[in-house]
Amino acid sequence: MKIWQADFYRRPLQNEAGEVLWELLICDRDRLFTYEALCPQSQANSKWLIEQLQIAAKNQKPDLIQVFRPQSLNLIQLAAENLGIAVEATRRTFALKQWLTERQYPSNNGEPYNPLAIDKAPPTPLTENLWGEQWRFASLSAGDIVESFKERLIPIKEMPEFLLPLNLGLASTITIPGVVIDGGKKSMQLARWLQSIHPVALNYIAGDPSGLVLEAGLSERWVVNTFTDKEVIAAAVTYTQRQQLTKGLHFLLVQPDNSGMTYSGFWLLGKE
Repeated sequence: MKIWQADFYRRPLQNEAGEVLWELLICDRDRLFTYEALCPQSQANSKWLIEQLQIAAKNQKPDLIQVFRPQSLNLIQLAAENLGIAVEATRRTFALKQWLTERQYPSNNGEPYNPLAIDKAPPTPLTENLWGEQWRFASLSAGDIVESFKERLIPIKEMPEFLLPLNLGLASTITIPGVVIDGGKKSMQLARWLQSIHPVALNYIAGDPSGLVLEAGLSERWVVNTFTDKEVIAAAVTYTQRQQLTKGLHFLLVQPDNSGMTYSGFWLLGKE
């Protein structure tokens, strides 16, 4: 499958007439193919994008375009659909993000310009009708994760190839941190909801109270739980420290109970 990653957004740049410029960047996942173009803000529309995509795809159009920026998504979708190209909203456009960080942009009104910055609303508390019976921090060896979950029939399972421990260069004995939720009768309801929002990462946020925040979709954030117990906070710190040794890899497991007999959902999570 031929996959492109694309961003189309305003930059701290102006043309000779003083108009703000928008920049289109396209690359493949290995950055063996790149394409870039600028246009004034007055021309930043789907028509201009269609023309640029046609130029970029003159040899072979992609099967899929991945987009990480919410503000770019609708315009790129409109243009891509016109050309029969599918679009995927995902934060994991690693090649494109690396290219953006390498590019030199002027500061924005005296402030350093961050080409990856996305406005995020405060996290939304998880509604009570979704929350299960109990939760806990947990850990599994990298080898156990593959053996226990890769081939097992689980109703909802997300184990992308690029997040498998072997593909991250992790030894089978390394400890992978995670969170386990015993959902009880709400287990499948919770798993289906999680599937619908596309989990990305589950982060410990220190505070008063401390909490677990789920990053999902392109910019959504959800408060999974809050806590003040010192033992739970210590476990949360260990959970975060272990992620530093696993290149950000962690997991989320939803099950009806702790019998180990039935699972409702399993996700490998990682850095954005």
